[in-house]
Amino acid sequence: MVSDKKKTLNLLEDNPFDPVSSATGSMIETRTVVSKKDSVEESKKIPRSIKKKVGFYLSVDILERFNRKFHTLKLEGMAIENKSTLLEAGLSFALDDMDKNTKSRILKIFAKHGGS
Repeated sequence: MVSDKKKTLNLLEDNPFDPVSSATGSMIETRTVVSKKDSVEESKKIPRSIKKKVGFYLSVDILERFNRKFHTLKLEGMAIENKSTLLEAGLSFALDDMDKNTKSRILKIFAKHGGS
């Protein structure tokens, strides 16, 4: 028997098509970087990932240490745009380390502590 009910779209089901990225375009965009030496015509196109807000918890000690390091680097004149830039660099470094498998310093820490 055919049901007369209309099937509604389940927005919470797994779907390979993200409506936001479908509407706004690719997840990778480019930005134009112009150095003091370059003219606008010689500017470089550098791919930049679109940012996405994430939510997770950090220990207070790590958060305070991170904030201190960020502000120290800024005071020393380091060219760090914002805290997200510093966090991305640290995460990228950590992920590269974990890709080393048995040579990974981070994975050795987890192995010592039984994965917790």
